[in-house]
Amino acid sequence: MSDTFTYRRLSKDDAAVLLVDHQAGLISLVQDHTPSEFKNNVLALASVAKFFDLPTILTTSFETGPNGPIVPELKELFPEAPYFARPGQINAWDNEEFVAAVKATGRRQLVIAGVVTDVCVAFPTLSALEEGYDVFVVVDASGTFDRTVRDAAITRMAHAGAQIVNWFSVACELHRDWRNDIEGLGSLLSAHIPNYRNLMTSYFSRTNATE
Repeated sequence: MSDTFTYRRLSKDDAAVLLVDHQAGLISLVQDHTPSEFKNNVLALASVAKFFDLPTILTTSFETGPNGPIVPELKELFPEAPYFARPGQINAWDNEEFVAAVKATGRRQLVIAGVVTDVCVAFPTLSALEEGYDVFVVVDASGTFDRTVRDAAITRMAHAGAQIVNWFSVACELHRDWRNDIEGLGSLLSAHIPNYRNLMTSYFSRTNATE
């Protein structure tokens, strides 16, 4: 296996973030995370995208129906980002404008999260893989009906070649080396992982003591 495996690392110069169908109606279906955990994870991934200045694309499905509008926090975080309210396509990759925006980024690594994992994430993931993209599925910023459904979706995508990640691993793999910006990434992590504040408090106390 070691002869064939290639570690395809996320690169801040080749990655784009796709936030798919984080909508007010759809998020009520998310049962594999608590509401507070899920919101924190989605906003953490969004913060990572902004921290590393990654091209970010937003899309929603059938807003005029029960899926509802995009959650306002994402629109506020990315007021200038490409935003596609799909009129009906369930698979975002079936929307020509969305795919054109993805291709226009020039990036070949796609970091995808959305609701629900088994449909709104899985379908564009499989479609993008078919077109030769490297896809990184952020499972803790994606949600669905229950853990059984989530596990089935993860298995399907992983077998097709997707890398299964969480938002914290995305941040660390993009950052590469703590010396690139200790306080910047540390502050981001502290904002979304309460216990991480202890690490940063310890770091700042030692830093201030040596100044």
